[in-house]
Amino acid sequence: MRSDPTVWDCSIPDDDLLRRFDVAGPRYTSYPTADRFHEGVDGDRHGQALALRAFGPAATQPASVYVHIPFCESVCYYCACNKVVTRHHERAAEYLDALEIEMERVRERLGERPAVSQLHLGGGTPTFLSDRELARLTALLHRHFQVAENAEISIEVDPRTIDMTRLRHLRMLGFNRLSYGVQDVDPDVQRAVHREQSVESIAALMDAARELGFRSINVDLIYGLPLQTPASFARTIEQVAALRPDRVALYGYAHLPHRFKPQRRIEASALPAAGDKLRMLSGAIAGFLSRGYSYIGMDHFALADDPLAVAKREGRLHRNFQGYSTQPDCDLIALGVSAISKVGAHFAQNAKTLPDYYAALREGRLPVERGLALNQDDLVRRDVIMALMCQGRLAFEPIERSHGISVPDYFGPELARLRRMEADGLVTVEPGAVQVTPMGWFFVRAVAMAFDRYLGSDRAPATRDGPVQAPVRFSRIL
Repeated sequence: MRSDPTVWDCSIPDDDLLRRFDVAGPRYTSYPTADRFHEGVDGDRHGQALALRAFGPAATQPASVYVHIPFCESVCYYCACNKVVTRHHERAAEYLDALEIEMERVRERLGERPAVSQLHLGGGTPTFLSDRELARLTALLHRHFQVAENAEISIEVDPRTIDMTRLRHLRMLGFNRLSYGVQDVDPDVQRAVHREQSVESIAALMDAARELGFRSINVDLIYGLPLQTPASFARTIEQVAALRPDRVALYGYAHLPHRFKPQRRIEASALPAAGDKLRMLSGAIAGFLSRGYSYIGMDHFALADDPLAVAKREGRLHRNFQGYSTQPDCDLIALGVSAISKVGAHFAQNAKTLPDYYAALREGRLPVERGLALNQDDLVRRDVIMALMCQGRLAFEPIERSHGISVPDYFGPELARLRRMEADGLVTVEPGAVQVTPMGWFFVRAVAMAFDRYLGSDRAPATRDGPVQAPVRFSRIL
């Protein structure tokens, strides 16, 4: 029986569970995860995958397009995105020239202009571009892709970079969805992460976007930032919920200063303890549910009538590199520095630095520097992990029908691990299904990790005292 996604038990896991499951693990915006990509997949391999798309069933299916804009005017200390911090806006012109070349090369390999049902600009800060540059970019995209009339066209927005005039321009260009990066409204927390913006300014931008007819407004929040407490974050939840964004993406801060230089400006002693982080998450779940939101999963909430909430109730939820999505599993064509494409059973990631990205294009190549070709086992495990991450339920029959396997036979050791999690109250293992419990949603990444074959070569085996251990290159799941 499916759990009711509108009902949530917000009790906090006990200290023993916190201790045993406070481990590093992937977020599973893809499987296999990007750390498994290798240099054996290059621009030629990616070009072959794009060309083969025209001869398969995907040719008649709409694709999704992502464009990465890396520039930011100032650094936010928590940030782990691929970005270039600069106040030299003239650098955007060279980048747009490069994007135009990349689009032309991708289009050459695809043949006819592919239909697109979802278009997303992310970063960095896409609104670093001027109005004229955004107009040029959208014109290029429409030249090379058939963007459907009812397509979701979204852009990530730093509220400090726009006003009513810029919002009006975005709407005129066809954008119908916005994602505001808010993170926290507490002034002390904002100063600690170098991202100051008032609640009043955000509210004004929300009102302006609604007046202009944007279909959906998302707000990004982060818990676990320096100086946050359960009480202060509860105030943030209250104030954000009062603004009534259609969706909220709530991410746990991952402190990895050895990988991300800006995070070295954050004192580890100022970060909340794992128990407090979990209280923030539990309080956010309770706070949003009590104000009419549905809990979509790990890091997303939506108003009950939002398409994301409807998709969750109807079992149509998907997950990709941008998080949870209503779009069916489809090819993702990603453009720009560090962007990751998924075409058929192939992942391809562009060069991570602007010099390498530009050099590849000058040399006549697609700017791919690494990727992965999925094998049959990858495809089976991807479907299993995405079922757990999206629906909180792994039904055996659809997996067996799609892949011609017996789930109990194929995943004997994995199901044995889940039996131990069942004893902890995180899942229930039924004759033909695995169901994540409300308590288990706190640890859903650990549940999914039980099926990750690639972690097997890196981790210590699961023991009575805890789950499988992923390498430290991943963030902690709590």
